Amino acid sequence: MRSTGVVRKVDDLGRVVVPVEIRRIFDIQVSDPIEIYTEEDKIIFKKYRPVQACMITGEISDHNQKYSGGIILSPEGRRLLVEELEKQAVINKEN
Repeated sequence: MRSTGVVRKVDDLGRVVVPVEIRRIFDIQVSDPIEIYTEEDKIIFKKYRPVQACMITGEISDHNQKYSGGIILSPEGRRLLVEELEKQAVINKEN
């Protein structure tokens, strides 16, 4: 973890202002949801991205992608799907 050198105070309502430079780096816009994690003595803020499980492996990852028809695949799920489609193509050619 690296320090940004930015220090902010918590106001009476418990709010902290995230500097515009940091919001730009992480593409955080007004009204974007932010997840809050804790780790030992740290508070971690992360731009929220809905968790979506791979339809083949069930894996939940930031690397999963959504394809047409709402199909969600992890990198491993994509590999397995392509492998299966290639096998089916060979079978269909033989018939």
